[in-house]
Amino acid sequence: MNTITRSATFGLALVLAGCAAAPSRLATPAAPAFIPPVTAPAPLNAAASLAAAAATVTNPRVGGAAMLGTRTIADNCAAAPNLRTLTRAIAPTETRAALAATGPITVFAPTDQAFDRLAANVVEQLMAPANRATLNRLVAYHVVPGAITLDQLRARVAASGGAARLTTVEGDPLTVTRDGEAVVLTDVNGNKSFVETPDVQQTNGIVHVVNGVLVPRLG
Repeated sequence: MNTITRSATFGLALVLAGCAAAPSRLATPAAPAFIPPVTAPAPLNAAASLAAAAATVTNPRVGGAAMLGTRTIADNCAAAPNLRTLTRAIAPTETRAALAATGPITVFAPTDQAFDRLAANVVEQLMAPANRATLNRLVAYHVVPGAITLDQLRARVAASGGAARLTTVEGDPLTVTRDGEAVVLTDVNGNKSFVETPDVQQTNGIVHVVNGVLVPRLG
């Protein structure tokens, strides 16, 4: 691990015609060779149902910007003025494709203020090409397969006796607990992040805006 990567690691541990016949004589249409049977439409799967609902849902605004249910997670994050650092972090990573793909996925999106609370210069070090692998892991650690609403997170906590475990795309887990009505995420290093704006529906999943950056094992 080079010096820049090690520095970033330490700082972070402390982020989808018809043709008319002649008037005198009407032609008899030929019988079709094959008539497909009429069948009932297939029911929507979970992902398609979510996308259909997201197209009409009234979403909370994020950073004062409208979050359109007809857009992907990547596009909505880019439109939110308080998610600019996250958008910068997503752009060069492998996770960018997942946030624009079909999904469904759940993203815990740290605000700019959350990134500002990291150690000095850590964000700029993460953006350096030499630290791309670290940045990939950090961004992927904020992504969980499947669309999970706030109520579902609370239900998982209750069903697990007070602490639920989420497996992230990065591989390391997140622990979900409650602090009164608030939902709390704790990373593998013990850093905590609270859900600020939940249930922002997208065509490919759900975003929960959070107030802290989550950090996987980077050593």
